[in-house]
Amino acid sequence: METELLSAAQEIDFSLWALFARATLAVKLVMIMLIVASFWSWAIIVQKIIAYRNSRAEAAVFDRAFWSGEPLDELFDKIGATPAGSSQKVFAAGMTEWRRNLRQDGGFIAGAQSRIDRSMDVAIAKESEKLTSGLNFLATVGSTAPFVGLFGTVMGIMNAFIEIAAQQNTNLAVVAPGIAEALLATGLGLLAAIPAVIFYNKLSSDSDRIIASYEAFADEFATILSRELDS
Repeated sequence: METELLSAAQEIDFSLWALFARATLAVKLVMIMLIVASFWSWAIIVQKIIAYRNSRAEAAVFDRAFWSGEPLDELFDKIGATPAGSSQKVFAAGMTEWRRNLRQDGGFIAGAQSRIDRSMDVAIAKESEKLTSGLNFLATVGSTAPFVGLFGTVMGIMNAFIEIAAQQNTNLAVVAPGIAEALLATGLGLLAAIPAVIFYNKLSSDSDRIIASYEAFADEFATILSRELDS
């Protein structure tokens, strides 16, 4: 009898595709949702890693140009009012507002410093929004995917018990497929959640450092412009 049960269990296909194909519609939907969330998370992760690397490289190049001693007006004319780089956009926002507040007699309109500061703050806020876009999705996947997978597991185990009751049989050949399908949902939930949590923490830290560098540059630039205004 035991030999027959083992033989029947060995004949069952436990490949991932077979487990998915045997699952009920509700469990299949859960698995598809988790697979899509996992692929979407990895797409965001790769895109953010590339974007952050480019942002740091662009900031380093612009920082060297800014502190090279080249006159700020010439640097601004070179990069234009709508540059591509994030650091350059902060600089361009400050210089644009600087020129708008410059009177024909060489003086400045009252309150120029505060308007320049606000212009750079707005530019930093826009770049910050770009840097952090998509991170909320990673946080959502990281916090909810295990529970979605657990829901699929509960549904799968419930269906396994229904199958046992219908066949009036508790042998391995009846129990094993349903339990395996149920556990696959939990595995997919963890597969989606773990990378999302790890990279959310890393990318959040990276974005905070990049944004902090923009804010530090804006403060230094504002100090330079303040001395010009005072003189």
